[in-house]
Amino acid sequence: MSETHPAGARPDGGKAASNLARWLGLAATPTFAIMAVLTAMIGGGPADMLCAAGHGLSLGGMVPMYLLMSAFHSAAWLRLLSGRS
Repeated sequence: MSETHPAGARPDGGKAASNLARWLGLAATPTFAIMAVLTAMIGGGPADMLCAAGHGLSLGGMVPMYLLMSAFHSAAWLRLLSGRS
C-alpha cells in the first residue's frame, strides 16, 4: 500500500537529499569556471605549447572543456536568479 505524506515530509530523507543536490548543482558552475581560469593561468607546460604551435586558435584542451561544463551546469544558477525552484 502506498502511504501519503505532507509535502516535504518524507521519511526516507528525501528533503535532505534534495537540498544536497541543489547545493551541488550550484557548486558545479563556479568550480568549473575556477578550474578553467587556473588551467589557463598555470597551463599544461611545454607539451601544450608544442601541441598548440602553428594551429592558430586552439579550441581543444582543458580550458574550453571547463568553460563548456561551466555553461552546461549554469541552469541551477539561472533558476535561482529567476526565482523558480
